[in-house]
Amino acid sequence: MPARVHAIIVARHGSSSRAQLLRTLEALRDQTAPPAAITLVVCGDASSARESEAVASTVEGIIEARSTTTFAEAVELARPRVLEGSAIWLLAQDTAPHPRALERLRGTLERSPSAAIVAPKLVATDNDREIVSLGVSMTALGRSVELAAGELDQGQHDRMDDALGADVRGMLIRGEVRDALRIDPALAGADEGLDLGVRARLGGGRVVLAPSARVSAAPGGPAALPSGRTRRAYVTRLAQLHRRLAYAPAAAVPLHWLSLLPLALWRSLTHLVGKRPESVLPEWWAALTAMVRVGAVARSRSRIRAFRTSTWASIAPLRVTSSDLRRRLDDGHGSEGGAVSELRFFSGGGAWAVLAALVVSIASFTTLIAWPAVGGGGLLPLRQTVSALWADAAWGLRGIGVDVVGPADPFAAVVAVVGTLWPGAPSFAMVLLWILALPLAVLGGWFAATRVTDRAGLRIFAGVAWALAPTFLTALVEGRPAAVLVHLLLPWLFHSAVVAHRSWGAAGSASLLLAAVIACAPSLAPALALLWVVALGIVLGTAQFRGAGRLLWLPVPTVAMFAPVVLWQLANGTPLGILADPGSIWAGPQAAADAAGRLALATGFPTTGLAEWTALVPASIAVWAPVLCAPLALLALGAAVAPRWRAGITLLVVALAGLATAFLAVGVTVSFVQGAPVAIWPGAGLSLAWVGVLGAALVTLDTALTLPRLRVIAAVSAGVALAVCAVPALTAFHAGRTVLTNGPESTLPAYVAAQAAGDASVATLVLTPQNDGGLAAEVVWGASETLGSQTTMLSTAVEPQGEDVSTLAVDLISARDFDAPGELAAKGISYVLLSAVAGGEGDRARTLRTTAIASIDQRPGLVHAGSTDRGVLWRLEADAAAAPELTSAQEGTARLVVTLQLLAVLAALLLAIPTRASRRAARAQSRIVGRAPEEPLVLPRHAEDRDDPEDQPIGAIEEPQDAPALEDEALAPIAEPVPDVDEASGADGETEPDDADRPAPTGKEEDR
Repeated sequence: MPARVHAIIVARHGSSSRAQLLRTLEALRDQTAPPAAITLVVCGDASSARESEAVASTVEGIIEARSTTTFAEAVELARPRVLEGSAIWLLAQDTAPHPRALERLRGTLERSPSAAIVAPKLVATDNDREIVSLGVSMTALGRSVELAAGELDQGQHDRMDDALGADVRGMLIRGEVRDALRIDPALAGADEGLDLGVRARLGGGRVVLAPSARVSAAPGGPAALPSGRTRRAYVTRLAQLHRRLAYAPAAAVPLHWLSLLPLALWRSLTHLVGKRPESVLPEWWAALTAMVRVGAVARSRSRIRAFRTSTWASIAPLRVTSSDLRRRLDDGHGSEGGAVSELRFFSGGGAWAVLAALVVSIASFTTLIAWPAVGGGGLLPLRQTVSALWADAAWGLRGIGVDVVGPADPFAAVVAVVGTLWPGAPSFAMVLLWILALPLAVLGGWFAATRVTDRAGLRIFAGVAWALAPTFLTALVEGRPAAVLVHLLLPWLFHSAVVAHRSWGAAGSASLLLAAVIACAPSLAPALALLWVVALGIVLGTAQFRGAGRLLWLPVPTVAMFAPVVLWQLANGTPLGILADPGSIWAGPQAAADAAGRLALATGFPTTGLAEWTALVPASIAVWAPVLCAPLALLALGAAVAPRWRAGITLLVVALAGLATAFLAVGVTVSFVQGAPVAIWPGAGLSLAWVGVLGAALVTLDTALTLPRLRVIAAVSAGVALAVCAVPALTAFHAGRTVLTNGPESTLPAYVAAQAAGDASVATLVLTPQNDGGLAAEVVWGASETLGSQTTMLSTAVEPQGEDVSTLAVDLISARDFDAPGELAAKGISYVLLSAVAGGEGDRARTLRTTAIASIDQRPGLVHAGSTDRGVLWRLEADAAAAPELTSAQEGTARLVVTLQLLAVLAALLLAIPTRASRRAARAQSRIVGRAPEEPLVLPRHAEDRDDPEDQPIGAIEEPQDAPALEDEALAPIAEPVPDVDEASGADGETEPDDADRPAPTGKEEDR
């Protein structure tokens, strides 16, 4: 006799839920073998259900529950109404069974005496050819795995009849075991069907699949997983941890419990590497929840123990192995079918362009290779050890001044990274930076161009044009390390930032590069913040909310790195000091805030020297040097009317933002060096403007100039003009027109450098008579004044910081009788150096220096150590006091600041780490950003892409398209929504599925 079936339907209140419920009830009435009774549980107000005639005529009873009632709790409320021996059919408002579903479920139950549970095939409500779920299993570590989900139903799984578990929706539970197989409410709505199947298997029963019984299921119902990614991550992880504690042997439960928090930390790291940062907080919340729910774990273990008749080995054959899991999540389909083009760095000539730039660089800076360090301009030696480099980058005692405690400039971290690349002699890393600057600029420009064009020739043009930018060459000739680094980093920031909304990998890379760029040039922060807001508006305007979330991450590392400096500057009443140039402040030549200076800026030159043209040719000829940049500027203006005008206008906005930054920078003075004010360097703004100008010119060349010959003529003309413009700067080193010098390896005398070898805590008071009759005094710790030890705390200060040594310095060179050695020793100062002012000593400075020498020589306790090329040196006879140390409160602040900064940088690094799935997903999309639908897609011509290159007919397309591009439907505008491309990498030793693990649709260019 067929089993009696009692259906339990759980529904929520509301108009949409009521419509789904009526559809489900109609489906039950249409069953060829209807259930004997139907009980409805409404989570919320049930008045509308009671008033409905369709509901009243179908159900035998209506139970009203709280709106927060879970599916498991609702089913328990209905159990007392089920007659003894009746099978229970679990349904929800959104599960509409097909007409013969229950007939086939009951038939399967009757034909399988060992079956405790029969599960249908769940299909999509709006497409019954799509499988929502058919069978669930789990791995050795307890992670649930769908056996079939999200697939087109072609009957490929209809032979499946045995599974470890199934989706709880539509389950038919045999009446004899219904009291033992109750849904565990501690699972919080996830893995409920899997847990029932495991307990049924341990009780000697089976979960039998009935693929011929079909039930339509919609997302978001009472028994479905939450739709939000964060909530879903929480409930699935909590269910997994709960099942792990419930299934584990009694002796292993304490070990599992103790491992919850360490495992949460490890999984947090894997979530970041797997580009799932939204799962980090749910991971910790689930771990903490599982730890405190001891009673729920005890009850679950008790239910398993009461019903269990088989060993855990009985479920082993139904588990999913690691190899099976990898095979399911990686079906072997890469993105090659959807890729528009390969990178072609080597075959496209990019590598040859970089090599040629290296040759030019060596020819331009030949003798630099033999120098142990490079000096002059804003260049200073680096610390002698890597540990000292990173100590300068942390909050704490600064390397200049006495007892100056506070935040390090973020630029110090950039210097530490550069110095760490050559740990044996960090100062030599700056020499390598100068030698490799040109090829690195070509490399960065080439890769940035891959976001604008696929043409190999235009990419090479972009790399060369970026390396020949006047502001970059000026920074190289004048020894401005921060400006050089900004120019090298900006193209990589462009390359990552324009696709940051596509994936967490690009967002992580862009966030680190953004922090590095602003660390080198804080004056760019307002312009970059404006561009970030514009990008966020574009993404939100196209409803790409997950993309907006990725963009929101971009400033996080920058905020973490700059927050201490910002708070310090605000507390000291110098808010504009936030924008001050980092590193060594050098009062070198730069455009002023006058008509001539602004004209130079408008033409792309940061100084009125026009990239050494005024030093090479008469002024009447040099003033025409900016004309050489005119071809590039004209091409850039053409981007506004090019087929890809959206991208062109956006790049022109970037150019305007950079130009505005340069114009404003020359009028802002926040830094001082030896009492002289120094305006902000405008070259950083011009580098940003060069990004926009060069990118807009590429848009014009790539899309507006459709005739190949005209495109070549335009690109060659602009490139040759820039090359001619760069000749004076590239020859300045051999012509002796640069400030670059061989070293010094230390700014202090060799005697002091030897005593402070290894960056020992030796302090030197450096006195410098000024040409205006003043005296500059500073205290340098270690073997030299270094680039990383510089701080805007002192360069922007309007009052003395730390212990004021100005009075001591004046008294030292005066006739005042006082215990000079005692005061020097009390401050930890061991040496006094009287140096000459840079740039030539005037009469007043010379007189003051002579007086100072005579005065200090007469001081007892100070031994004249001799005259050196750094100045006159005296040594303190007495032992100086130990270097100051941080107080306990300051140490606590330092630990907090460093920890928060490291966490932000570590998170960005983990997000930025490329993985196989993230690289594959990136290749599935066009590198070009901002293609317009009306723009013809033309890819680079390669001989290997042709079937028979020799048989090309006359009049054939000169630059044929790749096959995937030919299938492209309509290339999207700049911010068309895209599917997620984030990879999901494993946690707990397994790999988690995500959108990037599925085969990418071929021939589609999504999210330009």
